Amino acid sequence: MQICRVKGNVWATRKEETLKGQKFLIVTRIDENQSEIGPPFVAVDNIGAGVGELVIVTAGSSARKASDESLPVDAAVVGIIDSMDVDLSS
Repeated sequence: MQICRVKGNVWATRKEETLKGQKFLIVTRIDENQSEIGPPFVAVDNIGAGVGELVIVTAGSSARKASDESLPVDAAVVGIIDSMDVDLSS
């Protein structure tokens, strides 16, 4: 799983039939300092996350299991982070 920040929404009027009704977000991975790392990517969201929120994203076959195994998705939001405690002293 990865910690990400929601950067925006994606709307697609034409998409795979099994993806109809799914919400898509643009997310970017963050590090322990909450600095963005890597390029943004799209994740399906069944949790209801909003722009600016920190979320937990799972990828690969785990992403398909997070919502419906028949969905052709590579990444899925599986949680919204309320707070994080990180020890940066080591």
